[in-house]
Amino acid sequence: MKTEKEKMISGEYYISGDPVLIKERRKAKNLLHRLNVTEYRLTKKAKEIIAELIPNTGKSFYIEPPFHCDYGYNISCGDNVYFNVNCVVLDCAPVTIGSNVFFAPNVQIYTATHPLDAELRKTLENALPISIGDDCWIGGNSVICPGVTIGKGCVIGAGSVVTKNIPDNSLAVGNPAKVIRKLNQEPQSKL
Repeated sequence: MKTEKEKMISGEYYISGDPVLIKERRKAKNLLHRLNVTEYRLTKKAKEIIAELIPNTGKSFYIEPPFHCDYGYNISCGDNVYFNVNCVVLDCAPVTIGSNVFFAPNVQIYTATHPLDAELRKTLENALPISIGDDCWIGGNSVICPGVTIGKGCVIGAGSVVTKNIPDNSLAVGNPAKVIRKLNQEPQSKL
């Protein structure tokens, strides 16, 4: 029988009030408090806190506090990843981020979701993984919804709400985000 943590990570319904999950969220919140309040600038101690909070990162991983996440261990990043101020990653399911990815202020990444049925929603939740390819730039105040894959080389315009997958080398904007053109090509003339 799967643990609630195993169910959570695999996208099944799980009980978020499970004692193990509560303890792990508390540990993350304690580390975040130290990062966001005590250190608040990139010091040697802040780098140690980040490494404990998010152990699966490549070289040159940078967070500009404040930063928020649920667990930290479900976030994995390639090299040269930058989170600007006030980013939120609800990492109940895996969040996989490639190399050379930049997040502007207030980007929100949500793997967490809930049943549409009101009775189920009282006790259960679930989460769907999110993947962001190499060489992406996610504009400020963007929201990336559960289960979304953003291909490599993409730009997500500020304020966008990404509800569906975005193919490689695309510029996507709006609510919901829509691809308006391929990148590395001449823009289409306006009609």
